[in-house]
Amino acid sequence: MSSNNVAVVEIAQIAGKFTSSIVLQADNKYIDVKSILGLFTTLVSHKDYELHVHGPDAEEAKVAMAEVFAKHGLQIAVITE
Repeated sequence: MSSNNVAVVEIAQIAGKFTSSIVLQADNKYIDVKSILGLFTTLVSHKDYELHVHGPDAEEAKVAMAEVFAKHGLQIAVITE
């Protein structure tokens, strides 16, 4: 398993713990972070990501997602509306 695969699985697993909607924006594509398939097709081909989190546990989700992305060396900007 490549390190990217490990990142995808871990990101999706952590996202799945939250009830909030967690959406990754890469260019003009929006991917549900809980979708392993969506992440596989996106994390490989892009460098700059924005993360949009909405829901009852959004604050906790933002922190957890920022940590797991950073752990795998992926740059994301967590968007706070």
